[in-house]
Amino acid sequence: MELLFVALFGAVIGLGARYFLPGRSTQGSVLVPAIGTVAAALVWVALTWLGWNWAEGWIWWVSLGASVAASVVLNLVISRRRIHGDQRMLQRLAKTGAPETA
Repeated sequence: MELLFVALFGAVIGLGARYFLPGRSTQGSVLVPAIGTVAAALVWVALTWLGWNWAEGWIWWVSLGASVAASVVLNLVISRRRIHGDQRMLQRLAKTGAPETA
């Protein structure tokens, strides 16, 4: 049951990262919340396998902190890469009039 709460908090953290960080228009609406959810859940499961007690506060802080870190870092990386990729495609289209094929 606690894993469900951690996943929910991770989704809320990811949702906050999506709306408070730049680059929102470069990605889908559930990408960053999904990243936050998965990060929180994976860290929680790993820490419980390592023997951390769910009733103590540290497992919550570490799991949710990992969710914040993953959401922020991946949001910035994905949006930056998407913006640069779009700019490269625009330049290629302006030069040749057709997208590059593989």
